[in-house]
Amino acid sequence: MTADLFSPIIILQWLGTGFGVTQVLLSRKNNVNNYVFGIISILIGMWVLYDSKLYADILLNLYYLTMSIYGWFYWKFGKQKKDAPISYSNFQDHLKAISIVIGCFIIMAYWLSQHTNSDVPYWDATATAFAWAGMWLMARRKIENWIYLNISNIISIPLLIYKDLYIYAGLTAFLFAVAISGYFKWKQLIQQTSRNEYTTV
Repeated sequence: MTADLFSPIIILQWLGTGFGVTQVLLSRKNNVNNYVFGIISILIGMWVLYDSKLYADILLNLYYLTMSIYGWFYWKFGKQKKDAPISYSNFQDHLKAISIVIGCFIIMAYWLSQHTNSDVPYWDATATAFAWAGMWLMARRKIENWIYLNISNIISIPLLIYKDLYIYAGLTAFLFAVAISGYFKWKQLIQQTSRNEYTTV
């Protein structure tokens, strides 16, 4: 299927991509303002996904919107009314993330296969499940968010190509590369924080 280069859906994809790229680059830098650009990108993406019948991804974007608002406040204030630090996940964090993946997949796979006209219910559900867990970890400022998000990205790239959303597939490939870089950037920031705490003791 050949898409009109100036169709509303194509233009919206480019706009969403621009805001999405800005968001992830700011996130990599540990900049709380990444959420402003992310929220705009999410709202644009929801319309594009509805047009493409990727219903689980629409729900994922609603979740992203909620977690973006939560993450914005958590990053800004945390529990001690100051910037929440980046950290590694503990056992409970890992357990919650895995539970999110399993629970989300079961719910999404059932809903998509039984109550929608989606032609890729399990594919869509799997990508969504890992993204839900990754976004929760990101909001909690846990470094493992990059791992879960990249699992979702790996699954999403061929899915988006299958749906002829080539611009979003390109964006997702870009996000995959940034997530790898982001993981090592956050790891470096954790090490710097640990060294600073050690020298002040």
